[in-house]
Amino acid sequence: MTMVNWDSDTSGATTESLRRRALIAAPTSTDAADVRCSYVRFAALGDSVTHGMGDPLHDGCRGWAGILAGAMLDAHDVSFYNLARPGASVADVRSGQLTDALDHRPHMASLIVGLNDAMRSNWNADKVRADLLHVAQCLAAQGVVLLTIRFHDHSTVMRLPRFLAGPMRRRIEALNEIYDEIHERFDSVQVDLTKHPGVYDREFWSIDRLHPSELGHRALAEEFAALLEDRGLTFAGPGLDLDGLDVTRWDEVRWVMLVVVPWLGRRAGDLALSATAAFLGSLLRVR
Repeated sequence: MTMVNWDSDTSGATTESLRRRALIAAPTSTDAADVRCSYVRFAALGDSVTHGMGDPLHDGCRGWAGILAGAMLDAHDVSFYNLARPGASVADVRSGQLTDALDHRPHMASLIVGLNDAMRSNWNADKVRADLLHVAQCLAAQGVVLLTIRFHDHSTVMRLPRFLAGPMRRRIEALNEIYDEIHERFDSVQVDLTKHPGVYDREFWSIDRLHPSELGHRALAEEFAALLEDRGLTFAGPGLDLDGLDVTRWDEVRWVMLVVVPWLGRRAGDLALSATAAFLGSLLRVR
């Protein structure tokens, strides 16, 4: 079983303010040059963002998790298993991805999912919370250090009309409360996108405004790399210099027509149905 070491920062701390950090306890070895490095198993769970959409390569997608794993390879032996799939819901992660992740016996695992749930008419915050906490609990019980985020306001990036933006914001707030609870209970490595200075810049996003561009993926990987140093993994961050495919305007148009438009039609329809129901309910209450 993977064990987690705990590091206490006791400088000037009272008992109440004692801070414990879960360190990534990966086994170490010495290479031919007498350099010690650790063997890190990294599992990535989630949806299309972690799968890598928005950061295409010739043979598929890469994404922030792949960029992070690649940067780690310069200083560590890494076994990277990307289980994330486009369209995945929180329930999909619990029922499908979790078992494979646990079988991988990871030292660290990213858990970033929920946007697909937030854009569906059957949104259920209690069910989403129960599923996310179950996944986090199972991973933490195996000694895994979790990587999570706090979501930014997607409605601003996507330029949703007001009647859709309101429900979307409330659902993102609910998701963030769940991830805050996971962070508090399981001491996750958390990137807060609400505080990232570039998250609302056009360059941060691909043409669909749903998935990060290569720059956005790199920025997220860079944030996690900086935080992982505090958990016992030292390596140079991936940086923000782009090395992915040059995406032409035709590539972007084709991507939007074949993938984004059908996806938006399904998800926006769900969210619009929910927003309309809420609006009609408010009219009935007024009457």
